[in-house]
Amino acid sequence: MNRENKRKSFEKGYYKTHAGDDTFVCKVCGRTVTSSGAGVRHRNHCPYCLSSQHLDNEPGDRAADCGGIMEPIAVWVRKNGEWAIIHRCKICGTLSSNCIAADDNPMKLMSFAMRPVSSPPFPLERIEEMTRLMGGDGELKW
Repeated sequence: MNRENKRKSFEKGYYKTHAGDDTFVCKVCGRTVTSSGAGVRHRNHCPYCLSSQHLDNEPGDRAADCGGIMEPIAVWVRKNGEWAIIHRCKICGTLSSNCIAADDNPMKLMSFAMRPVSSPPFPLERIEEMTRLMGGDGELKW
């Protein structure tokens, strides 16, 4: 496939050893994205909508033929306390984790972090009943 991201040919591992200071236009929101202010060596997602593009099979290899939109679906906290965004490709379903950048939209990040709390796997209107069944102290009483 002749995708925009494959215009230049680099040796394997190039992106792991060289800072990614490329400017690109987000395929989702259409904003121009630069690496300045990101606080990371490689800008790999849009700081406004947090979307990305499926370019890598392994981080930095630029070998993915898919080229699909990587939608942000969640955030998680790594062992060192650093937040990361979980992306899922809309075409092939591949999941990836990318560290957040200093200029990422904080409201978008928080909305992903709060999603499990705002949409629990049980009806909120039954929380009092469930608490009562557990004796009010988190223990299930039979």
